[in-house]
Amino acid sequence: MKMVLLTALGVGGATIIGSLIGFVFKNISHRFSDIVLSFAAGVMLSAAVLGLILPSLDYGGSYAIVITVAGIFAGALCLNLIDKLVPHLHKLVGPDIEPHNNANLSKVLLFVMAIAIHNLPEGIAAGVSFGTDNASQALLIAGGIALQNIPEGMVIIGPMLAAGVSPRKTFVCAMITGLVEVVGTLLGYWAVSLASMILPFALAFAGGTMLYVISDEMIPETHAHGSERGATYALLVGFCVMLISDVLLG
Repeated sequence: MKMVLLTALGVGGATIIGSLIGFVFKNISHRFSDIVLSFAAGVMLSAAVLGLILPSLDYGGSYAIVITVAGIFAGALCLNLIDKLVPHLHKLVGPDIEPHNNANLSKVLLFVMAIAIHNLPEGIAAGVSFGTDNASQALLIAGGIALQNIPEGMVIIGPMLAAGVSPRKTFVCAMITGLVEVVGTLLGYWAVSLASMILPFALAFAGGTMLYVISDEMIPETHAHGSERGATYALLVGFCVMLISDVLLG
């Protein structure tokens, strides 16, 4: 349990670290953030397949393939529903945010709320992964999610400051989005601990949410600023780093 709690704090804390970087480098280039986000997408893609979906098949018994496929689509549909209610990232905040334009404030705050809502299933994915009793694999999955949270924390800062939100309130909002992920991690862990029979479905569900985030949000975001080739190779590097780590750690 101590490891789960520390992992939850690490996953949520990554968003806060990203927000601090965002304060220091307010005008950080899209190329750099795209490369970091693409690397994180590769790590998460590998983690979703190796750490969540394949174990779901292993634990699923006679109906493993049915449970796993159903879990993947359930996770994706859940985030799709959330997207319809609260659009995320590139769907909300574009380059047209003007400094201290109060008309943009509600749009920016909706953007921050969307990140917080989307962080909940990501945190659940990190927590569910501990249900397999493979701590090293669970930590790798959490590490991939945390890595994705750093650039996400970075992109919160600029639009909020430009919309006239004070630095203190901006940091508090960023911190809240990270704390939501801490809650999600603990919920995921407790859910599979209390009912181990739901583990195969929960693993697949978490994998489906991660695949949805990668395809619907991370890849489009990294290909929106003219750095497609670098982003693609960064994704492949991230995937292979996770793959190698998984093999070496067993």
